[in-house]
Amino acid sequence: MVPSHPHSHGHEHGHVHAHSHGPATPHPAQAAPWSILRMTVVSRLGAALAVIAGLWAVVWLSMR
Repeated sequence: MVPSHPHSHGHEHGHVHAHSHGPATPHPAQAAPWSILRMTVVSRLGAALAVIAGLWAVVWLSMR
């Protein structure tokens, strides 16, 4: 005798894909709030120095 199962074994998750472009086309470009490519050289150097200082702070704190 085969036991009856009152529940469904379907695999539908009830979500909808809201893409507005075809599967073969790339995503449309979005405006970036900031870009490293639009920063001045001085700003890039300042950002790089800030990142380096942060990384050295992590190294220094881990060595204590």
